[in-house]
Amino acid sequence: MAQKRVLMKGNEVIAEAAIRAGCRNYFGYPITPQTEVMHYMAKKMVEAGGNFVQAESELAAINMVYGAASAGFRAMTSSSSPGISLKQEGISYIAGAELPAVVVNIVRAGPGLGGIQPAQGDYFQATKGGGHGDFRNIVIAPASVQEIYELVVDAFNLADKYRMMVMIMGDGTLGQMMEPVAFRDEEPIENIAKPWAACGRKGDDFHHTVTSIYIDPDVLEKKNIELQEKYKIVEANEVRYEAVCMDDDPEIVITAFSTCSRISRNVIRQARDMGIKVGMIRPITLWPFPSKPIAEAADMPSVKGFIDVELNAGQMIEDVRLAVNGKKPVYFHGRMGGNLPMQKEILDKIVAIHEGTLKEGGIV
Repeated sequence: MAQKRVLMKGNEVIAEAAIRAGCRNYFGYPITPQTEVMHYMAKKMVEAGGNFVQAESELAAINMVYGAASAGFRAMTSSSSPGISLKQEGISYIAGAELPAVVVNIVRAGPGLGGIQPAQGDYFQATKGGGHGDFRNIVIAPASVQEIYELVVDAFNLADKYRMMVMIMGDGTLGQMMEPVAFRDEEPIENIAKPWAACGRKGDDFHHTVTSIYIDPDVLEKKNIELQEKYKIVEANEVRYEAVCMDDDPEIVITAFSTCSRISRNVIRQARDMGIKVGMIRPITLWPFPSKPIAEAADMPSVKGFIDVELNAGQMIEDVRLAVNGKKPVYFHGRMGGNLPMQKEILDKIVAIHEGTLKEGGIV
């Protein structure tokens, strides 16, 4: 049974959802615009009987996550773009050791130190691998505070299910906004056995060990092949997306995630009021990417083209174009530096696509 809805900030819901999902180990370092996650954890994690540590650095925090996850505990860290960059070595080690963990990135503008305003410039880093080696992380992009709650709980279950890291990727807008959220009285926590955990002999004849060090090239290649096979299973079973107004022969399809998808919803209504049928495919998992529904949309006779809307110079658009496979033109609208696209900017491009006057590609 759901409780009554309460008004909460996105960052606070991230922390509350993690605790409700059984996370009892949080390690972090403050950075705007995600510091409220730490503030909430500092108080609530102790009340829940868990462990909260403000680490001396982002590097220390991610390695504390590695340690807690190695012992079989649900663990999480959170940061924002420059901090996530610092965590990449530890993230690669977590992937190599096949450890379940959750990392939150509330993205800010860059490159470099950048600004504290919202951005989506970490798409490449999150989905293509910011750390070294051939590894993948499940990357989930919520679009509302309620969805933050649902997907953070899911993230811990997915991490345990596949023994891999799950990243929740939001942005400054989503982390700072306040919306009503309804919590469940009981969470659907999947209690998955962890016989691999390094938590003592427990009656076995040997100590369990967790490592990502494989010196012999044949052994390391075998490990990498096993990882790739696991990633194929994830791709086959964990793609999530939302289709908006895609069942009535749309002429133009928007692709957008998180904050940009929220802005695009109003644009869809405005365009339809003008007689232009617009739909949207919103990736919820950025990896695995929903290539199939985008490819199927490209095969629809009614679709004249796609417009990808992002808070960057064009990153997800590469995956959109791969999925479309040249069957239809793919246009782009992006803003950078922490600026948000205005509805009129997107609508003007949609009208130009409808009229056949917009050239493919390009940013504001």
